[in-house]
Formats: sequence, structure tokens, C-alpha cells
Amino acid sequence: MKKLYLFVLAICAMMLIPGQAQAQWRIGASGGATHNWYSIAPHYQTDFHYGGAWGWSAAVFTQYNFFDWLGLRAEVEASERNYRFRRSGIYAGTNYIVHNTYVQVPVMAQFSFGGQKVRGFVHAGVYAGYWAAGKYKGTIYDPMNEKTSPVNEPYIFQSKKDQRADFGLAGGLGIEYRFLEHWAMHVEGRCYYSFISTTKQYMAVKDYRYNTTIGVNAGFAYIF
Repeated sequence: MKKLYLFVLAICAMMLIPGQAQAQWRIGASGGATHNWYSIAPHYQTDFHYGGAWGWSAAVFTQYNFFDWLGLRAEVEASERNYRFRRSGIYAGTNYIVHNTYVQVPVMAQFSFGGQKVRGFVHAGVYAGYWAAGKYKGTIYDPMNEKTSPVNEPYIFQSKKDQRADFGLAGGLGIEYRFLEHWAMHVEGRCYYSFISTTKQYMAVKDYRYNTTIGVNAGFAYIF
């Protein structure tokens, strides 16, 4: 895992070296919305129910185009990978959203097509990330006191249980409009598919949990 992180960071460092900006270089920023699903094998936890939830994303990026149709993009992105949790049975009334903030570095090839002003593009690559923070927000039901209470508190990480490093596939599909000689704007649909469980396998019963995140972002770029 360390080698993968070093490889991604080395590519980003090379792309950010100053003094090498040419016509093929661009820098930019983007932001948008995410929708995350939390995949889990419930085992005996039949009263546990997980669903998707919306969040946000924001990124800065740099890109080098080797050819008119092929470029390499590196981003630094902060995004939410949220999910909804509720319980049934005697704990019905427990219903909250877990807000998880990740910092990640996608490195992707960009394949583009079209004219000079309007071009479509496809992204394909990998990302490395880190689970930076978490928070519960919603309600919790206490069957002993027959009381539903609001909850809005940070998630406390446990080193034995939580796997905060992340790695997976990244891809997207979008369209770009070059409205000035040095400026372009884009809209993109993006997907992140994690290979790493957010839970370490420290119990006899394996408790694998994975994030799958889709999103829509819009942004702009300055083309040198």
C-alpha cells in the first residue's frame, strides 16, 4: 500500500514542478455533489439497514496533454462519502446519516474527442485516499426508556477497527467548452470504486464494508 501511495504522489509532484508550463498544461478547480453507497454483508445483523446519502466534493487539478486526444490529470480532492443507517425491530426510530470526509488523490488518463471549442472526454485511472473525519447526525432510539433523542456528534476513530487508508478505481465521463483562448469549463459525472474495506478484519466473522461513490462536478481550467 505504501508503494502505491508513493507512486501516486510522485506523479503529482512531477506534474506540479514549476517552470515547465507549456501549451499542453492546464490547472483548474471543480466542485459538486456526491452520492455514496455503503456495501456490507449483514451476517446476523438483520435489523441493520444501510442506504445511500448525498454529500459534496471540491478539488483542484493539474493536467498535461501529450496529444490532442490524450492527457494525464492529477487532483487533490476533499469529498464526502456519506451513508444512511437505520434500525428496525425494537430499535426502530434510530435513523441517522454518517458524514464521512475523505481526502484523496485521483490520477487518471483523459481521452478526449470532438472539436476545438466543445469536446467530450473520458477519465480512467486510480485514486489513493484517507478517511479524515466522520460525524453522526440524526436520531437514536432507546428502547429501555422508550425515548428518541437527536444525535449530532463526531465519530471517534478506533485504530483496531477502522481502516482509514483507501485505494480504488476512478473514472468519469464529461463535456468541456472552451469559451476563451485560455479558459475552459466542464461538467463531469465521476465514479470511485473502493478496493479496501473501511473495517479491519479483527473479528472471527469477517465484516467487509466498501464505499462506492458517484458524483457530478462542474469546474473551470486555465490553459497555458
